[in-house]
Amino acid sequence: MSAFKSKEVKKNISFKDVQKIDIRVGEILAVEDIKASDDLMKLTVDFGDFKRIIVAGIKNERENPSEIKGLQGLFVVNMPEKEMFGVVSEGMLFDLGYENGITPVLAVPEKKVPNGTCAG
Repeated sequence: MSAFKSKEVKKNISFKDVQKIDIRVGEILAVEDIKASDDLMKLTVDFGDFKRIIVAGIKNERENPSEIKGLQGLFVVNMPEKEMFGVVSEGMLFDLGYENGITPVLAVPEKKVPNGTCAG
């Protein structure tokens, strides 16, 4: 594991700004390699009423990226779609540790909740 690097607290934002971010719990149904990329994987995520493809840079963060299949995690679902290596990503994985220089881990609910549950 890398050494933890503390970060300075970011500038204050308003409560209204926080309310703009739609973070939801989703169950990771599939984890697929994007062969053209050195670090991106394609996640198929179930949010209850809808499913999304989320491209995440997790290929080199764990020995077996498929180990997160079947787990619930937190995802930002109200971002513009972005195409990466021919795959359209419809959101962002919300993980912990990357900014601190440590091997990232999933941000997960403490117990199973319905897919699509909102954070906040």
